[in-house]
Amino acid sequence: MKTIWSHVCLNKKQILCLCIFVMLSAIAQMLLPSLLAEMINRGVADTNVSQIWIYGMVMAGVALASCMVSFFSVKLASNISTDFAAQIRTKVFEKVQNFSAAEMDRFGTASLVTRSTSDITNVQNFLTLLLRVGLLAPMMAMAGLTFSAATGGEVSSVLFVAIPVLLVVLTVIMMISSRYSIRLREKLDQINHLFLESLEGVRVIRAFNKQRYESERFRGVNQDYASTAMTAGRVGSLLMPSISVIFGVTTAAVLGMGSYYVEIKAMEVASLVANSQYISMVLTSVMMLSLVIMMFPTSYACAKRIEEVFLIQPSICDGDYVFEDRPLRNCVEFCNVTFAYPGADEPILKDISFVSKPGEVTAIIGGTGRGKSSIVKLIPRLYDPMFGEIFVDGVNIRSYRKKDLRSIIGYVPQKNVLFSGDIASNLNFGNANGKLSDWQIAAQTACADEFISKKENQYHDSIAQGGTNLSGGQRQRMAIARALMKKPEIYIFDDSFSALDMKTDRQLRQNLKNSIGDATVIMVAQRISSIIDADQILVVDDGQIVGCGKHQDLLESCPLYREIAELQLGKEHL
Repeated sequence: MKTIWSHVCLNKKQILCLCIFVMLSAIAQMLLPSLLAEMINRGVADTNVSQIWIYGMVMAGVALASCMVSFFSVKLASNISTDFAAQIRTKVFEKVQNFSAAEMDRFGTASLVTRSTSDITNVQNFLTLLLRVGLLAPMMAMAGLTFSAATGGEVSSVLFVAIPVLLVVLTVIMMISSRYSIRLREKLDQINHLFLESLEGVRVIRAFNKQRYESERFRGVNQDYASTAMTAGRVGSLLMPSISVIFGVTTAAVLGMGSYYVEIKAMEVASLVANSQYISMVLTSVMMLSLVIMMFPTSYACAKRIEEVFLIQPSICDGDYVFEDRPLRNCVEFCNVTFAYPGADEPILKDISFVSKPGEVTAIIGGTGRGKSSIVKLIPRLYDPMFGEIFVDGVNIRSYRKKDLRSIIGYVPQKNVLFSGDIASNLNFGNANGKLSDWQIAAQTACADEFISKKENQYHDSIAQGGTNLSGGQRQRMAIARALMKKPEIYIFDDSFSALDMKTDRQLRQNLKNSIGDATVIMVAQRISSIIDADQILVVDDGQIVGCGKHQDLLESCPLYREIAELQLGKEHL
């Protein structure tokens, strides 16, 4: 909890005003039983109607003032808790933005969504209740005990038995309930994970007619969550009956003892009425506090989950190298790099070494799942290697700030992600100051102008979330155009031509060759035709480079490359 509060700066004036309002509300509520006792003594007992009216008006005024103060206190409490939640949500989002791919894999998308929405909302609701009730209830209880002891004498001794019993019951129920709170949050993560997975794969599910299977999977997880929630609910349902029984027994004991003292004239009726009111307020304040206590286990579990996000230290940290002092430009070098994904049994890359020079195209080809994409993910530091070094412009990439390193890289990932908005806003992801002329040049180079020109609003035509209103080839060309808008020193294409036809592929490669200048290009590809003109081709198999050279050289020196070429181009062509 300390970690969470260290990320929040609340308005101290609002908190001070809230404390004052709560104190005034408690004082006003404590005055009512005393005024009622005075009304009975001076008005009802003496049949003095004017006194009854006077005290009645005073009590009405005090009640109205208490109502107004309570209104402002509730408003302040809501403002404070809402501001708290807004700040925490922003801090969590900013923290997640700095996560490397390893941290993202560790938490998972579904869990991070739950933590930044549902968990923060639960903590916000608890804080609201704590500020509204958690401050008022102790004040009322303490004042009630004081006034009860002053007016009731030995009758108030009933509370010395009732309150400890009530606290014991609350503690037991809270301890049992807290065990289920963390389980519920974990099971909610499972539901969100499965639901998100089903939404992303809905087309595959329908194509294979697996709707019933997925429904059964979701029903099983949902039923598990529901049974845990019902168990937690049954434990929580014991609270109100227990409080009601203790409340009823205490009230009966107070009235029984009070009637005895009234009968022997050791106590006045007005004092008994006032004392019973004070005792009721004490018990009511304990009941109010019990609501806060019952919300605490769930809120605490949510707060711990939020705290985990803040406490995680990103595995990829910034260096302090002065970016402008780089000795080289547009150069990438791998030196004996070995890399394994977190939790993997063995490295996916082993002893990778190569150099990509300015103005050259370095292509990477090989079988599926052999580590081609893993190589290019290491360059912008989405992951860091286990062993070995990667140099960009003659400097180890660990020495750069991540922001500086990525500022010179134009990255087109294997999975093309577009954002909701329009075509222009997606292109400006690569250059925030991009204008129409920049969009046209990038789109023309990426062969995207062909379909953009047919749109009704052209560059201001809408893009759905994830680019679902575009085809696979259109999304690829948009992603390439977005990288071109950045005009980087290093281009990384991770299998970015797979959805293009041969004609568009050839035209796009020719456009790139004419436009990139001295920039370095590192390209992962599956098709020989996409990399046949590359200055350097790396053949990767089982995480190792088994061949390096130009197309014609590899046909003679690398059996794996020749096998791929024969399958794709045909022996006759070779």
